[in-house]
Amino acid sequence: MFSRRAELLEKNPPREGERVISTLKPYPAHKDSGVEWLGQVPEHWEVLPGRTVFREINDRGHPDEQMLSVTITRGVLRQADLLADSSKKDSSNEDKSNYKLVQPGDLVYNKMRAWQGAVGVSAYRGIVSPAYIVQRLRSAENLARYMHFLLRTPLFASEAERWSYGITSDQWSLRAEEFKCIYFSLPPLLEQTAIVRFLDWAGRRIRRVIRARQRRIKLLEEYKQALIHRAVTGKIDVRTCQPYPAYKPSGVEWLGDVPVHWDIVPNRAVLRLKKHLVGKASTDYTLLSLTKGGIVVRDLENPEGKFPTSFDTYQVVEPGDIIFCLFDIDETPRAIGLSSLHGMITGAYTVFECTDPVVRAYVYLFYLAMDNGKFLKPLYTGLRKVITKSAFLTAKMPLPTKEEQTAIVEYLDAQTAKIDTAIAAARREIDLLREYRTRLISDVVTGKVDVREVAARLPEEPSEEDAPWTDEEESAQDEALNGEGDHAAISEEDG
Repeated sequence: MFSRRAELLEKNPPREGERVISTLKPYPAHKDSGVEWLGQVPEHWEVLPGRTVFREINDRGHPDEQMLSVTITRGVLRQADLLADSSKKDSSNEDKSNYKLVQPGDLVYNKMRAWQGAVGVSAYRGIVSPAYIVQRLRSAENLARYMHFLLRTPLFASEAERWSYGITSDQWSLRAEEFKCIYFSLPPLLEQTAIVRFLDWAGRRIRRVIRARQRRIKLLEEYKQALIHRAVTGKIDVRTCQPYPAYKPSGVEWLGDVPVHWDIVPNRAVLRLKKHLVGKASTDYTLLSLTKGGIVVRDLENPEGKFPTSFDTYQVVEPGDIIFCLFDIDETPRAIGLSSLHGMITGAYTVFECTDPVVRAYVYLFYLAMDNGKFLKPLYTGLRKVITKSAFLTAKMPLPTKEEQTAIVEYLDAQTAKIDTAIAAARREIDLLREYRTRLISDVVTGKVDVREVAARLPEEPSEEDAPWTDEEESAQDEALNGEGDHAAISEEDG
């Protein structure tokens, strides 16, 4: 019934919640809904067009209400919450007299992004952009929460895509007139209540497991960072896993003491600045990005963020180049990357080369540790927190003996590979849990399984720990752990 169920259960042995879910059975009788996205539905369910289920709301003239936004991953959010951990522009100074009022329980969707999943039922009172569509249930015999589950399924997103119009995909629009033509499955009110009760209960359990995996990832990341920092700064001798016998002051503010026999050298002793622009040959190069996951290929077919009108000022990157983002360092998810790729990257970044592969690997690991701890603050200047190229080349770093550099690099390669494997396994478990949850919701709200008896037996539970309409905490934690954004993609003016 649920895709990859065997793999999921192998990684997550059945517990109380899984045993309950595994007892779900199909309804005794079904009928053809006559609608492709719903398929077969229970015989006693209604299937009605949007025009009979919803009415469009265009209540305007409430400029002082809080702003709401509709996101693909998290549904309807307060804009203040969305802006708190993003670089999106605050629209507080805009004229909002034409914005639409949303009441708790109203369905809101972004007509340009409904086919991607930007739809949800609001838990809040507020206003949304005129580009959004607000719909309200016509009858108290239908639950807004049930509709929220139904309309946030991939099945509905596909149906929204079918009814959207536009010349290209980024212009597709689900107008209110087309929304009225979409058919919805409608169980009786008591059954909708049972479905909501069951899905809230199952969702809480799945979220708890996901959060446990997220906490594990965070702890593993912290351990990895601490391991790298201790090794590259000489807090331990990786050959013995013991401290060195003697230390000396490094003379570097953010470094502290280092092993007494280590050299302290300026960055220019090991790094050479390079800047080779692609010019008119940009089409010959792959576009690269500096992300928390390293230097990666950027997808021009599915772009995120801004792109310049021309790539002429982008610079060539070769395998082995070390890339630094030396501006807005506190805000950028990752300020250093070691490239294994050939391509081009924004001219806003600073590219260095180092011909010795062992020194290069050690330098990268050292500055990765410095970036993790944001230890380079003494070098910042100005409001943009910029480290000038001359200041960076003059700044000093520790340099162990060649033998120790090799030992450090090999030790960290081996240890971080184990940690990365554990992190990847935890991320895979999260992906499987989310896939399982998505399929479970789809099967329940479209009547593929009957939850009435199970819902009736569920215990009452306090739900204060869980947001009633979205998985905000879970998504926010994902963003904090992944931090995959390319800072310069939003700051091309720095080029």
